Amino acid sequence: QVQLVESGGGLVQAGGSLRLSCAASGRTFGMYAMAWFRQAPGKEREFVGAISWSGRSTKYTDSLKARFTISRDDAKNTVYLQMNSLKAEDTAVYYCARDRVDFLSPNPFDYDYWGQGTQVTVSS
Repeated sequence: QVQLVESGGGLVQAGGSLRLSCAASGRTFGMYAMAWFRQAPGKEREFVGAISWSGRSTKYTDSLKARFTISRDDAKNTVYLQMNSLKAEDTAVYYCARDRVDFLSPNPFDYDYWGQGTQVTVSS
């Protein structure tokens, strides 16, 4: 069983930055691509971006790639989401997930394990 635990969310002013972390249990973390999604109230879960198992490839939603960066540290079993120049519309619960198909897919159904989420609130 894989457990994913997000942290680092909170309240930040517009224009500020946050770095989210997702710590994974288990010995197979380095074998899987990982992704971040977000879900705002009343909206569907949205793909933020993903990183390959090697860390050499990343993929982002076009509207976010200028401000968000995903990285990973396999020695710490952790994937990160650096968010800069935050806007009020970035307010959401952010989730990390494990990619079961290794395609860096934007489809939530291609991910088999999810964290509980961390709330990010951006005040304008």
